[in-house]
Amino acid sequence: MKQQRAEITAIGTYVPERKMTNSDLEKLVETNDEWIVQRTGMKERRIAEENMYTSHLCVQAVQQLSESYDKRIDDVDMVLVATTTPDYAFPSVASMLQQTFHITSTAAMDLNATCAGFVYGLHLAHALIASGLHRKVLVVAGETLSKVTDYTDRSTCILFGDGAGAVLVEASDREQSFLSAMQGTQGNGGIHLYRTNLSKTMNGTSLSESGYMVQNGREVYKWAVRTVSAGVMQMLEREGIGPEQLDWFVPHSANLRMIEAICEQTGLQMSQTLYSLVEMGNTSAASIPLALDKGIREGKLKEGNLIMLYGFGGGLTHAGQLLKWTVPAPTSP
Repeated sequence: MKQQRAEITAIGTYVPERKMTNSDLEKLVETNDEWIVQRTGMKERRIAEENMYTSHLCVQAVQQLSESYDKRIDDVDMVLVATTTPDYAFPSVASMLQQTFHITSTAAMDLNATCAGFVYGLHLAHALIASGLHRKVLVVAGETLSKVTDYTDRSTCILFGDGAGAVLVEASDREQSFLSAMQGTQGNGGIHLYRTNLSKTMNGTSLSESGYMVQNGREVYKWAVRTVSAGVMQMLEREGIGPEQLDWFVPHSANLRMIEAICEQTGLQMSQTLYSLVEMGNTSAASIPLALDKGIREGKLKEGNLIMLYGFGGGLTHAGQLLKWTVPAPTSP
């Protein structure tokens, strides 16, 4: 098969209308706006209604992509959905998108790489297109974390929100867009960020059986700053460029203080960093596409920019992608 180049050609996002502000959280747990902003940088997050699930958010994101860029969806030949909160164990969210958009002939599957899921999805899409096996891949990241958040635990409930983002990755005759990538896993750190399903122990340790997320924030913070900083520097060195040559750095929007620490260790500037956490909270796999779309709407992210995405989260997993941004301004608002 002929090797192909790939590029991102369109993006769409969606968040629920309902907002949960820091003031709202003050009524649920012992916290306050100053404490939350000081430690996380977050002011509000979006919350899905009781009868709204991850598939609904993903459908809306894909619909916006299609309308904003006048793109067909029914000829996609692979649907990849990154999520840790699917509607069901099965069928997959990807298969629901296939049905909704009447895609006549496509493979469809969900992948779970937690907060690194969107970048993992891009990596897979690039590989599938570069190999010549596929030509048009829909990569979607969606989460309804509010449904698995314990709103009596003030250390975690202040963080999470719901949202979805989608991009089209297509075969291209233009110059290479996907420039460098890296992935890594530290499985022995999984005990620091988990949600139980059927397993009740990990590495000999008994786990909470609540079904809610459990996080050791201190350990995750230390791992993320150390690991992401090293990964960023490795990709830059591989391409022979310095941090000042990046137009935009787009990390997972986990915590503003964490992003500040990563920038400090890598020589990146907060002024060249895009994030979605202030208004959206931590939306796991969806946070990076939400930040990208926000950058476009604010007139920051433009076609031709050199950008680095970096996702990291439970597993513990991490993934980086250096890209030349190839998405033009949308044809409709």
